[in-house]
Amino acid sequence: MTESPKNPLRYFLFALLLIAIDQTSKLLVHQYMTQGFAGQIRLIGDWFKLYYVTNPGMAFGMQIEHEYGKLFLTVFRLGAMVFIGVYMYRLAQKGASSGLLWAMSMILAGAIGNLVDSIFYGVLLNNAPFGSPSPWFHGQVIDMVFVDFWEGFIPDWVPVWGGQYYTTPIFNIADACIFIGVCIILAFQGTFFPRLHEQEEEEADETDKESVAELPEINQPAPEPLDGALGEPTEPKPTQQDL
Repeated sequence: MTESPKNPLRYFLFALLLIAIDQTSKLLVHQYMTQGFAGQIRLIGDWFKLYYVTNPGMAFGMQIEHEYGKLFLTVFRLGAMVFIGVYMYRLAQKGASSGLLWAMSMILAGAIGNLVDSIFYGVLLNNAPFGSPSPWFHGQVIDMVFVDFWEGFIPDWVPVWGGQYYTTPIFNIADACIFIGVCIILAFQGTFFPRLHEQEEEEADETDKESVAELPEINQPAPEPLDGALGEPTEPKPTQQDL
């Protein structure tokens, strides 16, 4: 049975709530914490703490090493935000699983949360990297969640990263929203997407049935001729041989 369309408003409101939490946490960290080791706040032992850093790249500190890498990344985030929002709206109209829509709203919130940093923080917080062509679209993302369970030098035999010093990535709530949303979709994709496929097949079957019902009937027997106004069938007249 085809699911009825869902109202996408609650999913967009949930994304808005996550964006508000993300931005509030970043502004509080910027206002009340000192960057780096000196300003860290231990929450659970030495492995879970708040650690204020700025990130000119993407999630978990990854960067695009190019003069306009930050601008490319910001434009990409803007396009991703529009695509995810439109896709989530269409999923709701098709009656997609609520779990899929909640996961998509988390990914949307994460994309918008870091996009706000990239567009505005270079101007509002004056944190654009030195030498940036413009503070607009070059703001650095504020990260603060540090799960410090391992750090040290990676063995030389490891490809690409061998010999480099590694520490657990520091992230923010927007990064966490994207990560959790993607993990939910991957974990339950067998539940989410076949359901949509079955709905599309049902809709196609209903369309085929309607098309067949609208076809005109053919090869119908011709009606018998009527005699006069009474509408009685015409009887054959007797011939001379019959008499």
